[in-house]
Amino acid sequence: MRRAAARFPRGSGLVGAVVLGLLLSGCLPGVGAPTPTPIPALEPLTEGETPVLRVLSYHDVRDDVDGDLDPDRFAVSTERLVEHFEWLRESGYTPVSVDDLLAAGRGELDLPDHPVLLTFDDGLRSVYTKVFPLLQLYEFPAVVAVVGSWQDAPEGWTIDYDGLGELGPEDFVSWDELREMQASGLVEVATHSWDLHRGVTGNPFGNEQPAAVTRIYDPEQNRYESDNEHRARIRADLELASSRIEEEIGLAPRVVVWPYGEFNEVTEEIAAELGMPVSLGLVPGVQPIDRLTGVRRYLVTANPQVESLGWFLRRSTDATSPIRVVHVDLDYVYDDDPAQMERNLDVLLDRIQAIRPSDVYLQAFADPQGDGTAASLYFPNRHLPMRADLFNRVAWQLRTRVGVRVFAWMPLLAFDLGDAERNDALSVKRWEGDRAVPSRPDYRRLSPWEPEARGIIAEIFEDLAAHAAFDGILLHDDAYLNDREDASAFPDEPGRLPSMRERTRALLDFGDEMAAVVRRHRPAIQTARNLYARVVLEPESEAWFAQNFELSLERYDHTAVMAMPYMEGARNPDRWLDRLVDRVSQVPGGLEGTIFELQSMDWRDQTHIPGEQMADWMRRLERRGAIHFGYYPDDFILGLPELDPIREALSVETDPWRPR
Repeated sequence: MRRAAARFPRGSGLVGAVVLGLLLSGCLPGVGAPTPTPIPALEPLTEGETPVLRVLSYHDVRDDVDGDLDPDRFAVSTERLVEHFEWLRESGYTPVSVDDLLAAGRGELDLPDHPVLLTFDDGLRSVYTKVFPLLQLYEFPAVVAVVGSWQDAPEGWTIDYDGLGELGPEDFVSWDELREMQASGLVEVATHSWDLHRGVTGNPFGNEQPAAVTRIYDPEQNRYESDNEHRARIRADLELASSRIEEEIGLAPRVVVWPYGEFNEVTEEIAAELGMPVSLGLVPGVQPIDRLTGVRRYLVTANPQVESLGWFLRRSTDATSPIRVVHVDLDYVYDDDPAQMERNLDVLLDRIQAIRPSDVYLQAFADPQGDGTAASLYFPNRHLPMRADLFNRVAWQLRTRVGVRVFAWMPLLAFDLGDAERNDALSVKRWEGDRAVPSRPDYRRLSPWEPEARGIIAEIFEDLAAHAAFDGILLHDDAYLNDREDASAFPDEPGRLPSMRERTRALLDFGDEMAAVVRRHRPAIQTARNLYARVVLEPESEAWFAQNFELSLERYDHTAVMAMPYMEGARNPDRWLDRLVDRVSQVPGGLEGTIFELQSMDWRDQTHIPGEQMADWMRRLERRGAIHFGYYPDDFILGLPELDPIREALSVETDPWRPR
């Protein structure tokens, strides 16, 4: 195996001297000398045993970028880009090419310890006038992604580019310039789609959502695009984009850069079939070099100084950033009167904007009776009535207008199919003598051992993912099985039940399957699961719940422990919370993986817990070592819990771990 040669001897200063000479001579107008930056020591970073890649996503480069206050939040100044290139070289990062990555994937090449892929999106003309000379100077390879319909736009065509004003064909790189850059051996021309870099109507409310992954809603026909129509639209787009690049530069693209970083299983399959084995998204993080699909990238914004760039590149090794959660019932938004429903949504958005949590756990199923069972849903689906096509609307507004992450809060088993006989046949069961009968000590649940029930639930989760954009799934606390359940596992063996660990693993495995179903449409989603506090405090209670704290930490990105002292009958809530945090801290990774979900309602007498009390609990959790916490429910209609104390204790305006 051969090793990729470092393009510059580390510490040689040769290129730095050349750049400095150019700067002083005015050959790089508008660029000042780079600010010296300390070079921290680096160790090779791996994911397990696999070396990892870091990818940077740039857009426009201009001489006149106004610091970090420029209206174009994606623009980087020419001076700052020089500083970035200098810092990368001096800090031990080696830009690599697509050829390098593909060769490494075939086992033909060892990449350097800290490989970086440079990418420039949208095909703005500055990639030729500003970036290309620097790539030549530093001999850095890069990927340039172009939107086909923008490249072939006729004279007089304009586009409102990110709300910054009208751009025309002269503002984008030309085919001649792309050919020159490709011929240099430094630039890989990638497709940014033909015409997917835009929004399409994603729901009856008219929200514009990314074209590549959104099922287009047709208001005239009152229907969504079908699976086959969506697939055909994406294939036609990528085929045209690929063929035009091949016609113009003589090489078909090997890389697709997904607009807005949005892709799914369908789009990835089509790109691979069309000869594009490398695909780039926009989720931040490091990427294993043995997997070049849906590649994670750091989006460069606000013209960052090299200190911030270094922070991003080392993000995976930093301490865990705190998560703050507000858990919201969509039933509070819904109203039979559409105008009132819009007013309710506005109140919710204003409330979340004021609190500034990091995440919202948003109910995706309707539960007006409050029994925890989904008899109808807030999204189009094949099996249950749709109370309103509301989840996608609210989730999209929360994500785009408020800037929080949204988790779809869903049952795992508690679905009412509207047919009592069918529900009984597919339900969790217990033995009465030699008869298996529906078991309903609390929730009405379908059995994870019933193939038909599993198929129905999987299709419900698939429909959710196909019709809504969100960041994660929260599995409801209906995911339990007691020590007398589930006779459905052994219907022909009266009296036989699964063991405690068999029940626990069945629920964990089923949760994993539902996450996998969702990831076909939303590959970047995270997972969380509600867990009863008793399971944490008394591990032996796994026998009664089929829940295990340590296994949950292993399976899910986060375990949302129901830190609800009044619900648990705690005589001294403060000491109970202390004991809960202490127990979590004793488990490796416990504090990093646990979200402590407080109660804002005392369900014993249906009274709201004062906001000051909630804030005191939050501060107590922090003092004890908790990293992540939140609360349920938020009554945004009544404004409870009270805003000021909650905002002060919960708000995450900025990442406190990021250096200022």
